[in-house]
Amino acid sequence: MDLGLAGLSWKLDPYRHERVSEGIREELDELIAYEMSDPRVGSATVTEVLCSPDYRKAVIRLALIGTAEEQAATLDALNHAKAFLRRELTERLQLFKTPELHFEAALAADLAAKATKILKRIERGRPKTEKNPSS
Repeated sequence: MDLGLAGLSWKLDPYRHERVSEGIREELDELIAYEMSDPRVGSATVTEVLCSPDYRKAVIRLALIGTAEEQAATLDALNHAKAFLRRELTERLQLFKTPELHFEAALAADLAAKATKILKRIERGRPKTEKNPSS
């Protein structure tokens, strides 16, 4: 029974998909944080990379901080820099196939704003008071 290399790749290294996704996440996080000079890129952290099984596409989820306009500007800047980021990934990771990058926010802009407010409230140690206490 001859499956060819494509059929045996998962048997030879069952964790390759996870290693490639994690490598892409680490390198993109570093590239975005330290090597991009676009002023539109605000605070963005790569939280997750989801690669397709054939490594042709990768969805990059980002934790974005700021207003909805700032988040949209960051996503626009990253979409504009896709070619640069993909070329850098190819050089750094030495992949045979570097996936096409698709950026998206991990949380919607309105939820991200609420999350930051909640985190600030937790840091201060003051929970939100309830209007109708049920005791």
